[in-house]
Amino acid sequence: MKRVVLSLGSNLSERRVFIAKAASAVGGKVGRVLRSSSVRESESWGFSSSPFLNQVLEVETALTPEQVLLATQQIERSLGRTEKSGRDENGQPVYHDRTIDIDLLWFEGESRCSDKLTLPHPHIAQREFILVLLIELFDNQIVAPFKESFVRMLETLQNQSEKNEL
Repeated sequence: MKRVVLSLGSNLSERRVFIAKAASAVGGKVGRVLRSSSVRESESWGFSSSPFLNQVLEVETALTPEQVLLATQQIERSLGRTEKSGRDENGQPVYHDRTIDIDLLWFEGESRCSDKLTLPHPHIAQREFILVLLIELFDNQIVAPFKESFVRMLETLQNQSEKNEL
């Protein structure tokens, strides 16, 4: 069994209901949910939209990373997600509103980069709303393959934001 960390996000309709249904489905299709963060509201990241509700789950699974990805995509579709994020003609990310978004943030013992899956998730250190939720689960612990704690990543991100505002 391996540990996997997933993030859940919703910014359409009954956001809290979609988060709860997705967390339940993860428990049924991916593995046993060991811990979950609180559900917190954040501004959209990467595009202008209504606020998101977000939650992070730590799950114990017998699945491979690819199987987890397929299972989470099935859950997204079952909860009404119709569009996945993509890239425009210049290679820039294009994001959409969504009933539910499930990102695979980290998979125990796995580091990889492919067209379909990058582990750990490449934007963890850039997303304050994710770091705050990860800190709820891992506090100041350093989780491999990261070289610093999520607390330290958040401090670095906040310091960069302050410098950019000056």
